[in-house]
Amino acid sequence: MNRIEYSRTITRWSMTEIRCVGPVEGNPFTDCWIRGIFTGKEESVTVEGFYDGDGIYCVRFMPSFEGTYSFLLQSNFSMQEYEGTFLVTKQEKNNHGLVRVHNTYHFAYEDGTPYYSIGTTCYVWELQSEEQIEQTLKVLSESAFNKIRFCIFPKHYAYNLGEPRDYPYEGTPMDSSVLTVENFNEYNGKAAGNDWDLYRFNPAYFRHIESCIVRLQELGIEADLILMHPYDRWGFSCMEAAANDHYLTYITARFSAYRNVWWSLANEYDLLTAKNLKDWEHYAELICQKDPYQHLRSIHNCIHFYDHTRPWITHCSIQRQDLYKTAELTNEWRERYKKPVVLDEIAYEGNIQYGWGNITAQEMVRRFWEAVCRGGYAGHGETFLNEKDILWWSHGSQLLGESHKRFRFLHDIMLEVPGTGLRRYERTAWDEVCAVPEEIGKGDSFFLFYYSFMQPSFREFDLPSEKEYEVFVLDTWNMTKECVGRKKGKFKVALPGKQYMAVMLKEV
Repeated sequence: MNRIEYSRTITRWSMTEIRCVGPVEGNPFTDCWIRGIFTGKEESVTVEGFYDGDGIYCVRFMPSFEGTYSFLLQSNFSMQEYEGTFLVTKQEKNNHGLVRVHNTYHFAYEDGTPYYSIGTTCYVWELQSEEQIEQTLKVLSESAFNKIRFCIFPKHYAYNLGEPRDYPYEGTPMDSSVLTVENFNEYNGKAAGNDWDLYRFNPAYFRHIESCIVRLQELGIEADLILMHPYDRWGFSCMEAAANDHYLTYITARFSAYRNVWWSLANEYDLLTAKNLKDWEHYAELICQKDPYQHLRSIHNCIHFYDHTRPWITHCSIQRQDLYKTAELTNEWRERYKKPVVLDEIAYEGNIQYGWGNITAQEMVRRFWEAVCRGGYAGHGETFLNEKDILWWSHGSQLLGESHKRFRFLHDIMLEVPGTGLRRYERTAWDEVCAVPEEIGKGDSFFLFYYSFMQPSFREFDLPSEKEYEVFVLDTWNMTKECVGRKKGKFKVALPGKQYMAVMLKEV
């Protein structure tokens, strides 16, 4: 272990890597291990390393504090232990650290900055061509999205019958020339026809995903990584137990040191028939054990909810169970699970044949506002048919819809909330949704009334007479905010008699 490479100066909450040369004989992915012990004035962290191919072994670390750190590198392929030091300086302006659960139902970065999730889903955007990847990143850079869900493994489903750009393991895939739109279900979850060595990773595949994680980080976007999913013709959804453990160990060693990573154990866990509840609990235990930074963790359903009260689950990742209602149930799920509620699938804006993929832009935006006013967070997706069958929901590339253009307005309103996050205000009229700040003691300093698909021409309010409020009329679809004066006690606010309006009151 004589050839060691590492940076002598890094910034707080950034990833640093120590690289060294080691053996290539046998199977380095299973035969060899390496780890690092990093010690600063305020923390000591032990991290597992991994084999990165071509005789290179890596250990990655993310410091949570400034100051001088020392490290000790150990392995089973060298008698020598390597020691060194490096300096951690102040983080960059837009680096706020990891996102954590804050105030039970919401999120904030480690430096205390509130984080309001405006998420989207692009299942395998990172496995497309370089041109499409760049198009996706350009769209993301111009959007309000600050979280994106995507899979580590490739995906096999309707409108997704092509081969990925690369594969996670050494080996050969099945012959995809037999696939058609009509027979794609026959191959879901099948390992037949594939020839993989599930104990030899393809490091280039994971390096590419890391480059995408870094690009997202530069845009201030959280990478919600889906570790497993059922839409598969390569056999990755039905690997043996030891191969699953090997995969999760490798993933956490490679990705944990990136501050913008979230772990989603599965997309639609209940469709992965090769796994049971005991398996999922084991995977969760393994991730908790292997991830020294304890990134956010969730598991996502198709039909049946997982038990989100489980202590390893940091927040609820929910797909709708009702054809119409999802955002409307946010406050019920908050009460049941006592955790942040993220509606990662509330259906997609689009026009495909499936009911989950053809709601209007207006309905998508409505569900976002409804979720926020009930103390949760919604997720976007888009599935518009086009000549090339390149749908944002899976491939990324281009957004064709209208809803995404209106999320920045919502996010800007959230930034005006005192404290962090909203909750539903129960002591209000039955025919409106009202939100107030989650923070104790700030509940009567801010009110947000949302009228959804209703269209009143005015509303009457009865608020504390000792407080004066600045009153704003919001058009959530046209993204306008009009101040209509200052009011106190009982007063009336004129509205335009159209849908998707809101009234915001801010204490003067």
